Amino acid sequence: MNQHKDDIAAMKQWLDCAIERGAVPVLTGQNGDMDTIGSAIALSAIHPALLACGIHLGRVAKRMVEDLNAPFRKISSQGTEFPEKLGGVIVVDAASPDQVGISLPDVPKLILDHHATNGWILQKGDVLVQWDVSATTEMVASYLFEHAPEALSDSVRKMLLAGMITDTGRFRHARTSSFAVTTKLLENSNIDYAEFCEEIEKEDTNPSERGSLLRGLGRAKHHEAGEWSLVTTYAGTLEGRLASMLLTTGCDVTLVSRHRDGVTRLTARATRKSTLRGVQLGAIMETIAELHGGNGGGHDGAAGWSGNVDRIRAESAFIAQLTLQKKVKV
Repeated sequence: MNQHKDDIAAMKQWLDCAIERGAVPVLTGQNGDMDTIGSAIALSAIHPALLACGIHLGRVAKRMVEDLNAPFRKISSQGTEFPEKLGGVIVVDAASPDQVGISLPDVPKLILDHHATNGWILQKGDVLVQWDVSATTEMVASYLFEHAPEALSDSVRKMLLAGMITDTGRFRHARTSSFAVTTKLLENSNIDYAEFCEEIEKEDTNPSERGSLLRGLGRAKHHEAGEWSLVTTYAGTLEGRLASMLLTTGCDVTLVSRHRDGVTRLTARATRKSTLRGVQLGAIMETIAELHGGNGGGHDGAAGWSGNVDRIRAESAFIAQLTLQKKVKV
């Protein structure tokens, strides 16, 4: 906890200096999930010099941004022009520069992340804050509680709560601190938690997407990967949802692959029990990137990789790395 206090103090010092120098874009991880989008928008609420932006909005995040009329600017992966007078750049929920999806300007950076892996190389003036927590929104909320409570409108609280709820799988993978932060966000608010959860989890699918999910379920195969039970399949869309659905079969780990336009993507999920006993999906994806190229990383229980290798080869690489991870007693 003392380290967290030191980190929050370092964040405050960096932010004060950066805001004095000029505009400060708050860049999101390119997956555009609710944790990265909610973190960026909430942090941007502390000062007009900050603006949340990124190259992609996920389905839930897009709906939340529209429903709450939240300030977020879509930018392009190439040719993005930043303001001439930049005070710095904040990057939220990205385990490496590659996960932002754009070339970062040469200015001081504040990096906020909770991934188990880390591919950042810090330069003078950069600050990395990396906590072992369940969501980046937990880090942002902690900062706002301490230094910007006036920014905690109901809309900002909803952004933070949505990131927490989705990144923890509705608290199935949450640490104790997540519950404390969530309780504090709900205090003195007008948010009906149960109703809000229903709204977040309302994910409409069209006939094509439902068909893709069903075909993915039909292609599922079971493997024994060393000491772990693994279910694999492939699909063209909604890989994360399909991977989570497959965990209900009782296996330890699920892997969904996709190949499109010459790029293969792996999406993996693991049960909380499996991560406590030794599964580290983020480390596996990072190793695959080291061995086969591409970008990979994430959390112990949820991670991904993308690169230019054959889908079967990528899947085999994942199985090989999972086999090497040994169970520990808990």
